[in-house]
Amino acid sequence: MTQSYDVAVIGAGVFGAWTAQWLQRGGLTVALIDAYGPANSRASSGGESRIIRMGYGAEEIYTRWAHRSLKLWQELFAQTGRQELFHRTGVLWMARTKDPYTLATLTTLKAVGIEFEELQRDELEQRYPQISFGEETQVIYEPASGALMARRAVQTVTEEFARSGGKLLIEAAVKPLGTGRLSEVATRSGNRIKADVFVFACGPWLPKLFPEFLGGRIHPTRQEVFFFGPPAGERRFTAPQMPTWIDFGAEMYGLPDLENRGFKVALDRHGASIDPETAERNITPELLDEVRRFLAARFPAMKDAPLLETRVCQYENTSNGDFLIDRHPDFDNVWLLGGGSGHGFKHGPALGEYAAARITEGGETANRFSLATKQAVRNRSVF
Repeated sequence: MTQSYDVAVIGAGVFGAWTAQWLQRGGLTVALIDAYGPANSRASSGGESRIIRMGYGAEEIYTRWAHRSLKLWQELFAQTGRQELFHRTGVLWMARTKDPYTLATLTTLKAVGIEFEELQRDELEQRYPQISFGEETQVIYEPASGALMARRAVQTVTEEFARSGGKLLIEAAVKPLGTGRLSEVATRSGNRIKADVFVFACGPWLPKLFPEFLGGRIHPTRQEVFFFGPPAGERRFTAPQMPTWIDFGAEMYGLPDLENRGFKVALDRHGASIDPETAERNITPELLDEVRRFLAARFPAMKDAPLLETRVCQYENTSNGDFLIDRHPDFDNVWLLGGGSGHGFKHGPALGEYAAARITEGGETANRFSLATKQAVRNRSVF
């Protein structure tokens, strides 16, 4: 069977879903295609929760995109009656005095007009007695930021897309072959999907589909997430007593106990390579031991907290953390979106808006998002 559309978007994660939504809002007929369904358990968008925060050092474009995205997420949730999918927990940045990244973040937040508080050590200990701040003496608090319930948020985007007339297809697309202009993609079930434009937003599957030029430029890594149970009756690890927090020095981040699922702690450093298709998602005992040591030092009341749940997600890292938004080098009507690099989820609405505008209005994407700037040697600078 052959079906025809103005645009076919392959990949129903946060990048693909929002891009399809914006293209449809522009009056185009759009198919959104995913092998396993929106925000499935193999996908980078498939976890329970993701942080949305504005601080990005000197990277003003990401601060602006996060700010724009938060507004768009909230508008979507209000429109669909799903306000519970954003938790305004606030986000606490733990830093040492005169840390260059923190100082750059302060400058950018001021320039963009983001609400924040700069808390000193005595204020921190009074406000958050359940946290042991160690060497941290200066902290940034973003009161309007918080947590998105990721899996359900993406599914809400795709449900709204389908309700508004978009076509959601559970199909596995086959790698396109040839050069010049792509007229159709085949699926493993034998269907053919024709379109004027194709968008591949496949996250960690991008280097599997296009190994000849993305195999060394996008690196999927396994990222382990742990949920611990606070003591009975203990509310200091739930919002609003506990904010979402980030400790870049320790390469750790976490979220308060949301929806009674447990206190979330995860490592932000890049893990081992992962195949999103075939990997079994078991945790690494050594990493669990490291997280437990951190938990005991940073949150003493959680020292002996039981492990309630675990999850192995993935990042798909570019060389420095910038996203990939560019045309395919061999097809003039094929676009590639990816390289979320562990920080991409929050930006889905703004990235989709940006990509849809480039696709429909023309014009080049910013150089930092181009394929040419994605190198094989990793040097992470955006996070």
